[in-house]
Amino acid sequence: MGDRSGMTLKGMRVAVLGATSGIGKSSALALARAGADVIVHGRSAERACEVASEIERLGQSARVVLADLADPGASDRLVDESWSAWGGLDAWLHLAGADTLTGAAARLPFESKLKLLWEVDVAATMRLCRGIGARMKQAGSGSIVTMGWDQAETGMEGDSGELFAAVKGAIMAFTRSLALSLAPRVRVNALAPGWIKTAWGEGASELWQQRAIREAPLARWGTPEDVAEAACFLVSPAAAFLTGQTIRVNGGAVR
Repeated sequence: MGDRSGMTLKGMRVAVLGATSGIGKSSALALARAGADVIVHGRSAERACEVASEIERLGQSARVVLADLADPGASDRLVDESWSAWGGLDAWLHLAGADTLTGAAARLPFESKLKLLWEVDVAATMRLCRGIGARMKQAGSGSIVTMGWDQAETGMEGDSGELFAAVKGAIMAFTRSLALSLAPRVRVNALAPGWIKTAWGEGASELWQQRAIREAPLARWGTPEDVAEAACFLVSPAAAFLTGQTIRVNGGAVR
């Protein structure tokens, strides 16, 4: 997709959590194309450095910060290192989350998935966004974006639906309250993607492929780039009067 943000992010210092794959990677690259310097967070040094190199090829500065968000000590260090890298940050995109749909975690029992999702998605989001938000408020400005889910508002059947509705619903509720705590200097908004073709979507069965298309009035899967463009908008000056909002990037699905 082309850059629709022009030069609105030129000179901005942005951290993207979960920037080594999927929506996070697409967002990190979209931000760089729009003129931002980007801190790339991930757990794999190799993958993070690859994304950082792509950002530098786009003409922007990049730094790599590694941390396992399930470890409170590591995530606290992430805030410190990210803030000090360029003497402050203009935006923080907390897009990282545990993957319980693919890989080894997909075979965990319900209770283990819930524990993992709560630690990585909810507790880490709250702890890190509160930490970075306090620094932004003291500095006088900033923007934070969190990651929700559109079906947390409407519900979805099954174990995964129950898990993600609870976890992402908590994040979206926290986002609204944090926005009030940090106003008027710091804006806080959530993205709520719908059916987005990330790793799970690529390998989903034909039943799920057709369901995703059927439920979206725009009649297609969303892409990580679709969500990335919305993320760029939320941290840009064009969204200066938006805070405490959840932006549904789901092709118009209402379910």
